Amino acid sequence: MGGFFGTVSKRRCIADLFYGTDYNSHLGTRRGGMATYCKEKGFFRSIHTLENAYFRSRFEDELGKFVGNSGIGVISDTDAQPLLMNSHLGRFAIVTVAKINNLEDLAQKLLSQNMHLSEFSSGKINPTELVGLLIIKGKNFVEGIENVFREVKGSCTLLLLTEDGIIAARDSWGRTPIVVGSKEDAYAVSSESTAFPNLGYETVKFLGPGEIIRLRETGMEQLRKPNKRMQICAFLWVYYGFPTSCFENINTECVRNACGRAMGKEDDTEVDCACGIPDSGVGMAVGYAEGHGVPFLRAISKYTPTWPRSFTPSNQEMRSLVAKMKLIPNKEVLKGKRCLFCDDSIVRGTQLRDNTEDLFKCGAKEVHMRIGCPPLIYGCKFVNFTSSKSDMELFTRRIIGELEGDPNKNLEKYATTDSPEYKKMVQIMGERLHLSSLKFSKLETLVECIGLPKEQICTHCFDGSSQFTLEEENL
Repeated sequence: MGGFFGTVSKRRCIADLFYGTDYNSHLGTRRGGMATYCKEKGFFRSIHTLENAYFRSRFEDELGKFVGNSGIGVISDTDAQPLLMNSHLGRFAIVTVAKINNLEDLAQKLLSQNMHLSEFSSGKINPTELVGLLIIKGKNFVEGIENVFREVKGSCTLLLLTEDGIIAARDSWGRTPIVVGSKEDAYAVSSESTAFPNLGYETVKFLGPGEIIRLRETGMEQLRKPNKRMQICAFLWVYYGFPTSCFENINTECVRNACGRAMGKEDDTEVDCACGIPDSGVGMAVGYAEGHGVPFLRAISKYTPTWPRSFTPSNQEMRSLVAKMKLIPNKEVLKGKRCLFCDDSIVRGTQLRDNTEDLFKCGAKEVHMRIGCPPLIYGCKFVNFTSSKSDMELFTRRIIGELEGDPNKNLEKYATTDSPEYKKMVQIMGERLHLSSLKFSKLETLVECIGLPKEQICTHCFDGSSQFTLEEENL
């Protein structure tokens, strides 16, 4: 997915920028970058790969080079950024959190208009550069960003570091978030509010869909009012969000606790304890234990000092190895117990199957699994939440293909909670994962626990319900 942080201050900003960007590290694994602006010295930028190191270790030695009172930083799962651009709008640096489904078409369109694409460091089109080119086609920054909203199929949320403050724009459907914080001498903008407390910022605003603001050290100015309709990604609460973060004023950990508690109350399975698969399954497990009336135990611990998040490595063998190495089972807790585990989701199922086998080998009498979201039936068209290149990489779609002879047949039936098709699919998933039992959170429960109206939440990956936005974007 990716995340960013920006700040405008009355004093040198690099300390806040460095730590604020680092607090978004759980959102991406590939590249990190920062850019600052100083009236006397102009822009300074640095980009590093994060695939074999952490953000802090990459940037600590060069912090002295970043001067000025304003800056932006990014953790990216895709392209190298920030990018520096010079145009009729002035000089600016740009970072994006985006999924651009029509990247090649837009590139060809720009090239046919005598514009050029220069960022080919990875051998591919750089999405952030493409967004920057769409922006400079406007007469001003707002018109340029609205051009991005019109042209991009998918989503694009961005920050611009200009010679006159920071411009922040949330994607037109509000699928990815932006939160604004302030303190006595500075303003900040971030993908997650968890970046604020330790830096002394108080949350003051969540940008609406398509809203554009400018931040200066003296205050905040709205440049474009938000759109009326929103489709914020439900996965922010299920998986992405750090436990202390809030989206639309709704706390991530509270939602996970509520989902677990609701499932625990409904579930009649007899177990001895509830355990969480670190990290995002822990909050749900605490809630489940309360709702089911069993103790919460840490039967698995995550070894964090050296093993980064393993959600997006492109190589399946490496993904499985990293996942195995960082999760360490506790045999003394597992031995002879009927253990129930909570996890955020099942994408391919490979990691979970291996984990289940290890838990039984460690002495668990039974291994039950409860998932914090409904089954993933549809591939995501709006946010880069998995590295899947095809819907057929989803565990559910492979089973549907076996049952129906066509992986695209009767999807709505398999997405309907407790339908015969749904029950058969979940039964097969549990058997192939060697689980004692498998259950998923109901879509209705997840929506209720988030607390927003269903029409304001994107649940496309569960029920395909955001097809209408796809159709409108393709007009």
